Parts: sequence; structure tokens; C-alpha cells
Amino acid sequence: MKPSQALHTSFKAACAAAALIGMTLGTAHAADVANGKAFSDSHNCEACHGPGLNKPVSGDYPRLAGQHATYIYWALRQYQIGKGNPNFGRNNAIMAAQVQSLSQSDLKDLAAYIESLDGSLVLKK
Repeated sequence: MKPSQALHTSFKAACAAAALIGMTLGTAHAADVANGKAFSDSHNCEACHGPGLNKPVSGDYPRLAGQHATYIYWALRQYQIGKGNPNFGRNNAIMAAQVQSLSQSDLKDLAAYIESLDGSLVLKK
């Protein structure tokens, strides 16, 4: 590996570690499922992800119900970050617009609500 490649790889690893530490330090907020439901309703999540966030209106949209809150939180944060950070951001104009006004605490509430729903996600063993 060339020295410049090693430096780039080390930098990316350091950024990923910093992001994980930031996520861990930011977990002091006790998520409020009822508040998360209010955000889901006010942002009309069911319009795309279907009833109970478990029956998407299109195969392009994921089933969310029952998904791990940590995963949902980080995915929503990535939509907030957007194209501004190609290493961590997700690029979807609809989702970015939906989450831009939400705080990190709001995202944790929404993620807790989504995790609390009964869904048809299956873990393979």
C-alpha cells in the first residue's frame, strides 16, 4: 500500500471511530416512544412506508416496523448529513426534507417508536 493510501485509510477509520464515539456519547437522551409516534404522524411516514410502517407503497421503500432503533437513528442522521459528507451521508431528497427540522433527540424518539412497532422483519440465523 502506498503511503498516501495508508494515510487516507487511517483518516477514514479515525472519522468512523469519531462518529461512533459521538453516537455513544449522545445516547443520554431517554427516547420517548409517544413523542416518536407524534413525529411519525406529523411527517406522514405511512404515506411511503405504509400502514404501521410495515407495508411500503413501493418496493423502493423499506419496511421500518421493528427495525433496531440504533440503525434507524443513524440512517435518519445520515439523511440529515446528506451529500455534504459522502463518507457518512445518504442522498435522498424526500427523506432529507423530512428530517432536516428534527433534532437528534427527536430522531431518537422516532427511532424508538419505529422499533416498538410489530413488523415482519426477519433475522436470518
